[in-house]
Parts: sequence; C-alpha cells; structure tokens
Amino acid sequence: MEYQLTAELTSPAAAPDLDPLQQVGVASLLDARLSRLASIEGPDGVEITPVEHSVSAHLGGANVGWLLDAPALVFAEDATRAVLTQLLEETELLAGWEVKHCAVTATDDQLESALAAEEEPADEEADRATGLSPEELAQRRESLLEAATHLKAFDLAAFGHIDDTEVTAEEAAYVAGALMHGIEMLTDELFGDIQMLEDEDATADEVEALWVLDELPQQYSDQYTTLFAKQFLVATSILGHRLTQDEWVPPLSVAEALALHIAKSRAEIELDLADVMDEEQIASIFATFDEHAFENDEHETLYELDDEAPAVEEWFRPHAHLTDAKTLHPYLSDEESVISSAD
Repeated sequence: MEYQLTAELTSPAAAPDLDPLQQVGVASLLDARLSRLASIEGPDGVEITPVEHSVSAHLGGANVGWLLDAPALVFAEDATRAVLTQLLEETELLAGWEVKHCAVTATDDQLESALAAEEEPADEEADRATGLSPEELAQRRESLLEAATHLKAFDLAAFGHIDDTEVTAEEAAYVAGALMHGIEMLTDELFGDIQMLEDEDATADEVEALWVLDELPQQYSDQYTTLFAKQFLVATSILGHRLTQDEWVPPLSVAEALALHIAKSRAEIELDLADVMDEEQIASIFATFDEHAFENDEHETLYELDDEAPAVEEWFRPHAHLTDAKTLHPYLSDEESVISSAD
C-alpha cells in the first residue's frame, strides 16, 4: 500500500537562516540523495519502495514529501525517519541537521485531491512565483539597488540602458546589483566546495554534489582538485575586486571568464526571487552585458568537446596579449609560469 509522508528537517539552532541560494542548494542536495534510493529496508528486513518525492527548503531547514510503497503505516514511518537521519549524518554539508517531524499525512485519494487543489489559482499575493510577501520583495529589491552602487566597472549602458524606451535605469541597476550578489554567492559556495573536496580527499568527479565546480565544464571534472578549487576562489575574488574599480579590463584569464559566467547564473536567481522582470528581458540585458564584459566566447566553448581547448592548468594563466598580466595573484602561478616570468 502507498503512504504519503511528510518530514521536516531542521538546521542547527545556532545556524543563521538559509539565504535563497542556500535553500536552492539544500533542496538540490537532498533531492539528489533521495533519488539514489531504489529501495529501503524497514524493520525486520521489510522492503519499502520509494515511489516519488519532493523537497522544498525554507529559512530554517527543509520539508520532504515522500510517497512510499510499504506493507503497513508503521513500517513506512519508522523506515523514513531512519533513512533521513542516516542521510543527514552522512552528508557533511548538513552536519548538525535533525529530523524534527515525520508522519503519514495522506492516503492515495487524499494525495490526488491535494495535488488537484494545488493547481487551482490562488489569490494574487499567495500566487507570487517567489513566495515572498510584498514587504520581503521590497526589501530584496532595495538590496539589489544598493549593491548596484558598488559595481563601478560598468555604467548602466552596459546593461542596455540608453534611455527608458528599452531598459530603464532601475531595471539596469537591478541587474547590476544582482551581479554583485552573484559574485558574493559564488565566493561563499567555493568555500563549501573546497571543504567538501578536502573532507572527501577527492576530485570533483568523485563527489556527489558541489556548489560551483558542478557548473564548470564536466568533461574536466576529474581534474578539479582541492588546489584547483582554491585557485578558482582566488580568481573569483580578484574578479570581484576588479568589478568595484572604475575601469574594466576583460577577464584576465579563462578562470575569470568562467567565474563571471557562473556569477551571471546566480544573478538570474536573485532577479527571479526579486520578481523585477521576466526571463526574456533578463536574457536580453545579459546579452548586452556580455558584449561589454567579455573579449570573446572562449569560456563557453569549454562546455563543448573541443580537442583544442586549453588545458585546465592553463585556465589561471594570464592571456598572452595582456601587458599587465604579471600582476595576477602568485597563488595562480604554477612553477612553469613563474620560471617563464623570471626569464
């Protein structure tokens, strides 16, 4: 018989609230782990089959909805709590999390009715794609506009604002601020990736879920070591600093271009949560930004299988045509490049 269960997972009491991107990451991590379960061994060796699941994260943790096929209700509840507890204990990024509540919430018929009810239109405030209250939306938008003041490398024209007929000054500022938030998120996430690689003593292809390295070209994932992640963090930090300067020079290296590319994806999440414009307009603004920010699309070709692509160790080296490339952080230099510079 099938049972629908709901479990509430809570983060440590002393931990800060999860920000929007962390909520996305937690949900993705839990979803990946649950998807790997083909079956569950319940009490006395009883086999329980997962049918489907859903995960939603919030400020203080996450909710898991799980449809299981089990011989009896008590088997379903006990097995679910045991599996979720073990999952949290084995997931380093969720250290200290607990299963607070786990119980059957609906029969098959009730579940079907509930799913149908979810498709019915709600009132305007509850139907917001972001799920945020008007006050929270206003606060998030204000945060984007404030962050935009720190982006000095580009003016609003780089985001398509020539006059208010195409992109308004406010819309351009929202995107600029979201980009700065994206750099900040990227930096935080790389610290998490580095910790995970160190704990596992592994390369990215051997770790189930990473924040940033999973968004780099995956054909090279076996070369994403802890050192690589640290170097990518340094490159991202340099990029963030350069965005606050008055003059922009296109990415100094392949790594900087990739970092800016991923930061844009984080910015898109921020803009979606702030509900300031539709996806098509965001894509159009970033297309304009790309023309100002990147010298070429070399970083995008890395996502394709290309035998002529530069080796991973070369991603941190300065582009040959840059006269000020020697100013790059020494942590990004390997022995060969250091020797070459000395000559």
